[in-house]
Amino acid sequence: MKPPANWAATNPGAPDTWNFSISVAKGWEQAFFAHPTPRTRKVALRSAITFSPDRGGAFDVLLTLVRRGLGGRQGSGEQFVTWIHETDLVRSVEWLIAHEDCQGVVNLAAPNPVRNRDFMRALRNAWRPHTFGLPLETWMVELGAVFMQTESELILKSRQVVPGRLLDAGFVFQYLDWPSAAQELVSRWKQWYRAH
Repeated sequence: MKPPANWAATNPGAPDTWNFSISVAKGWEQAFFAHPTPRTRKVALRSAITFSPDRGGAFDVLLTLVRRGLGGRQGSGEQFVTWIHETDLVRSVEWLIAHEDCQGVVNLAAPNPVRNRDFMRALRNAWRPHTFGLPLETWMVELGAVFMQTESELILKSRQVVPGRLLDAGFVFQYLDWPSAAQELVSRWKQWYRAH
């Protein structure tokens, strides 16, 4: 499977390993839509990184960096982060189930992607206003990804996804901007921590 024709133009200088997630997603969607199901509607969900205060999740990992003073920009900090609050993920899936006219590929992402440097600043401020965070250079992210047995593209690749189909169809997000979502998530994380 090949990445989309415009992939190189939108990801200049990116390592070839980043092609993998694009190829997998495109291949999965091609297989999913290849066979007609006349009595069953098909909706392929493309979900952004979902943030919840659960232990071990993406939010917990990033908040741990903030708490340890490493919550600065990651890589250049210019890359866009596409995100969604867990509440809106659940609400959007329920909404899609209820709206039988919606089908095809649907992006589940908050309408306002944010640059990594601003994303991390908002998370630091949600934890404690004016908290300083040391930046993580690209090589540090690469090394950390090896130890965590994951891909650095999850942090370093720019994703500026907007949920156009959901917005056009009338879905209303509860968490439109990252700073308010981060405040709510940090608040619940602290409540859980105090209770345990």
